[in-house]
Amino acid sequence: MAESDKVFAGSIPKFYDTLMVPLIFQAYAADLAALVAASSPGSVLETAAGSGVVTRALAPKLRADARYVVTDLNQAMLDYAVTRQASDGRIEWRQADALALPFEDASFDVVCCQFGAMFFPDRVAGFAEARRVLRPGGRFVFNVWDRIEENAFADDVTNAVAAVFPHDPPRFLARTPHGYHDVALIRAELSRAGFADIEIDTREKVSRASSAHDVATAYCQGTPLRNEIEARDASLLQLATDRATEAIASRHGAGPVAGKIQAHVIVAAG
Repeated sequence: MAESDKVFAGSIPKFYDTLMVPLIFQAYAADLAALVAASSPGSVLETAAGSGVVTRALAPKLRADARYVVTDLNQAMLDYAVTRQASDGRIEWRQADALALPFEDASFDVVCCQFGAMFFPDRVAGFAEARRVLRPGGRFVFNVWDRIEENAFADDVTNAVAAVFPHDPPRFLARTPHGYHDVALIRAELSRAGFADIEIDTREKVSRASSAHDVATAYCQGTPLRNEIEARDASLLQLATDRATEAIASRHGAGPVAGKIQAHVIVAAG
């Protein structure tokens, strides 16, 4: 993973939340929230919370006396998430690294993480940290994207932007968000971290947007793909977005558009 893959700053948080969240994250956030809330936990830790889409879905489902600690490595994303969340005395916002959590052992009933594990530089260490802060019988609930070929818009955008930079194609989407899809590897790394009971459910959904341009803008300007494009030639950001728009429109229509998305949803315990 390139260092720029972890940078969610500048205008990215706003584009991410207003475009990417409804495009691909909202439906999986509802799934994750339902899984977390099913056991009526008294304490929940969320890591890699991003702009707070899971937080907004989960908070209404938790007990009135629940403790909910919401964390992210990127302070800019966390700051944005706070502005999108209704006032809630149960929620504690805290900048934290999922690989070095600032919490005591056995502090939480559930740890959840939506589409964050792919960004961990050492996933086994991150999984072990989640297990460390879980109480006996606690659950680690998270999801990761399936391979990019199973996610239509991400694949379209990656191929279109590659044509703009043929000698050095930006590969952020394939490399990181869609780079941790091997179910056998996920099981193995969770086992190495100490988890014994591992359930993995692959879920297909449909991604929808009002236009091809919204999809292209979401990916090219609302994710660290923007960092890769600008590092090559900032003046070509709009051209890359336009080419991605054309590619999506040619496959899915100008808008409204719909495309397949697919992710693995994991519950680990023990």
